[in-house]
Amino acid sequence: MTLTNPRSGATGAHRGARRSGTGPAAAVIVLVALAALIPILGPSPALHGTGEAAAPGTGGLALLRTALFAALAVPVGELFVKRLLRSVPGAPPAVPRGWSTVANSVGFVAALGLASVVATGNLVPDSPAAIDVGGLYGSREGRLALLEVNAFLVAALCAASGRPGTQVWPLAAVVVAEALRAHPGTEYTPLIGSGLTLIHLVCASLWAGGLLYALRTMHAWRGSPAGGVLLGLYARVAAVLLVAVTATGVCSSLRRMPPETILEQLTDTAYGRVLLAKVVLMAGVAALALWARIRLARAADPSSARTPARAEAYVLALVVAVSGLLTALPVPIRW
Repeated sequence: MTLTNPRSGATGAHRGARRSGTGPAAAVIVLVALAALIPILGPSPALHGTGEAAAPGTGGLALLRTALFAALAVPVGELFVKRLLRSVPGAPPAVPRGWSTVANSVGFVAALGLASVVATGNLVPDSPAAIDVGGLYGSREGRLALLEVNAFLVAALCAASGRPGTQVWPLAAVVVAEALRAHPGTEYTPLIGSGLTLIHLVCASLWAGGLLYALRTMHAWRGSPAGGVLLGLYARVAAVLLVAVTATGVCSSLRRMPPETILEQLTDTAYGRVLLAKVVLMAGVAALALWARIRLARAADPSSARTPARAEAYVLALVVAVSGLLTALPVPIRW
């Protein structure tokens, strides 16, 4: 008679489960590392052969801007999906732990770094003594940078409090400040540009951050049909968000690159090249989103749509990194 360990099967299954989860975890780590490298390594290839000169520290600025965009998307997406949860019948009580406090703290550090650059005349400070904090109050850009720093700090405190929903107000202040910063008063019709950027930022944050939290919630609910229902609710709103992001992105690009010059600038300017890369990535995101929607509608198990949705989230992380790089490059404004 052969004696067997009754726990060996469970242990083997547990190890198999851990091995099966290693692939997605490794993919996330690789893509996050790649997303972080894009802003750092991107300026030189994008500027090569264009005759344009990058400002000092462009890679660092792009990385800080990427961190700021990501930090904004995470809490906005969590607030969005938590409202959707109210409409999911039979939703399990377990929900993933929020990342809003950490994300807002990262946003605070990124905004502080960007403010230090503004405080030194848009140059990378070589020492703390070179930072003129008081000078921030003397310019529009400096006041907006301070607003973003304070808003992220307040948002982090709200997220850590007993009423995390209140962080919506400081996060709204960050969006408004970023929209105004992107279009200085010297630009032609700056309010129109700021309005387009505001809508673009809000919709992009809801889309990317919402998808991340929806996927995390589905993972917490694995085995429950409520996960497919939640993804379906998100998908309906995400379709509208995709249209809004595309429309505002196209309008903003046409304001900077008139139709008669856009084809030339997409290949001959750093801004155009990175914009073209973003368009290609967005096309991939749209294809993955469509694949997920088809699975939701036709598959016997709607939760199987999580696979293309997860790939969509990975590519969206790259889009955020490319967007951070785009804001640090010289803009080919031609009026």
